Amino acid sequence: MSDDKQRIVDSVPQKGFFGHPKGLFTLFFTEFWERFSYYGMRAILVFYMYYEVSQGGLGLSQTTALSIMSIYGSLVYMSGIIGGWFADRIFGTSKAIFYGGILIMLGHIALAIPGSVAMFFVSMVLIVLGTGLLKPNVSSVVGDIYSENDSRRDAGFSIFYMGINLGGFLSPLIVGSLMDTSFHLGFGVAAVGMFVGLVTFQVTKKKYLGLAGTQVPNPLAPNEKKRVFTQIGLGILIVAILVAVGIPTGYLTFESLVFIVGILGVGIPIIYFTVMYRSKKTTDVERSRLIAYIPLFIAAVMFWAIQEQGSTILASYADNRTDLEFMGITISPAWFQSLNPLFIIVLAPMFAWLWVKLGDRQPTIPQKFSLGLLFAGLSFIVILVPGYFASEGALVSPLWLVLSYFIVVLGELCLSPVGLSATTKLAPTAFSAQTMSLWFLASAAAQAINAQVVRFYSAETEVLYFGIIGGLSIVLSIVLFLVAPKIQKKMRGIK
Repeated sequence: MSDDKQRIVDSVPQKGFFGHPKGLFTLFFTEFWERFSYYGMRAILVFYMYYEVSQGGLGLSQTTALSIMSIYGSLVYMSGIIGGWFADRIFGTSKAIFYGGILIMLGHIALAIPGSVAMFFVSMVLIVLGTGLLKPNVSSVVGDIYSENDSRRDAGFSIFYMGINLGGFLSPLIVGSLMDTSFHLGFGVAAVGMFVGLVTFQVTKKKYLGLAGTQVPNPLAPNEKKRVFTQIGLGILIVAILVAVGIPTGYLTFESLVFIVGILGVGIPIIYFTVMYRSKKTTDVERSRLIAYIPLFIAAVMFWAIQEQGSTILASYADNRTDLEFMGITISPAWFQSLNPLFIIVLAPMFAWLWVKLGDRQPTIPQKFSLGLLFAGLSFIVILVPGYFASEGALVSPLWLVLSYFIVVLGELCLSPVGLSATTKLAPTAFSAQTMSLWFLASAAAQAINAQVVRFYSAETEVLYFGIIGGLSIVLSIVLFLVAPKIQKKMRGIK
């Protein structure tokens, strides 16, 4: 299998994009446009849900909108299981990326058509399935274009991560500016972004990606196909029946959906770890690495539980608790969604340079994760300060939000690109794409938990809310730092 990996690496031109393989160009701009489309839509989605119908919104309650955003985010990343499985067992990562992009584009087109709540949920299903196919697999292909011991690997993921955030920076500014004119016009711009991403991928992949993404690492045997496809069909039918019966009878409510997603968000990763660990295709070395991966996964869940609230709790904070008149400029609340990617664009090259400069002296993977948790916790501690000192109902300076987003980005750059790289290193060979899906399940689990947690947030409880969550993250960071040497030993040669 290692010979197959090297053959894929050899098929990719290794010099040509900032000293990295040329295939990084294709993946960089494909993900740039996909994230442009996703983050543009997400920047205005929560406002679209809770703004009144007379303002062009759906008129849902703010608490319901915040929970739906968390459920939607959880399902987006949870669907990566489907994308990873199809890539590993049926058509490879390259086709998964293309099919996923088409579904995402159709979902944004559905949002761009003025309609009802029903049309809104149709678009959510399309985007959830499409992102599940595209998101984990494009990251997996980044790992394919480097050899396992290539010193450029972590820096390459940091550059790739910068492309993600370049799209994420521009789209909220553009789409947020259109929000007051028409939510649907903003969603239309997101659809165009995904179309451009699809064209970029199709035009450049043959020349720059070589064999990367074209092979099926663990294909279904001929005698398995009929049984597996029958099971998939039955599963879809059962879900359809349960939904058709559950909604009219009142058993399937929003509250029960939140509960189900919460169970799935926590339960599916446990099942995945168990299946991969017990598989006969997983070697003893790979089992040891999976054990090392578990505390990293838990740390990632805690981190993303804080970071992902940037599009829910902090979006609401920007809209309702922040003075949006600053230095003679009227700020759109959606523009704050550009802060996270903006800081990553500025800081990602510095972090990439730092890791290369430090070489063998850089912190270990678990230590980088502990730093990520520390900064995440501090970002919530910072945002509780103005609420603690301000009088009741007073609007706070937008600079507090800017500082909070800045601090969490420091943590994100310690954890997220490093986590992507570590996942490709620690993944069992037979489960390569599915392990990348498992990495994104950390975000799914975090947002499934958030769907429950965000309901406790209000102007009256915000100091306690930010303090408890921020403090828990800091405590967990200290614990992870103390056990980092033991985790590193379990990685069996992976640095």
